[in-house]
Amino acid sequence: MKLLNTYEDKDEAEKAESLILGDKRLASERDGTELIYNLFGEPNWSNLYKLGMFNLPLLKKLLEQRGSSEGYDEAKHKEVISMLRHAANTFELEIPKHWF
Repeated sequence: MKLLNTYEDKDEAEKAESLILGDKRLASERDGTELIYNLFGEPNWSNLYKLGMFNLPLLKKLLEQRGSSEGYDEAKHKEVISMLRHAANTFELEIPKHWF
């Protein structure tokens, strides 16, 4: 398990925890005078997508547009892929080839 995300709101953290699959844990800690919630879980593309991280929902939309007649934004696609390279390095994941 790795730290996937940090939340300031308990309800938001618990909702995020309910979305992901596999081993998971929600831990709270004090940061000065505020309470924060750390979500630990299995770092995979499915869990990161469910959490709405790294613009994965946008990537899905861009890939759908690329295969249709809708307006496809190649610059935005490259920007998202750049962000995913960082995520892949952080979580030791491989970016699927069909996302490029």
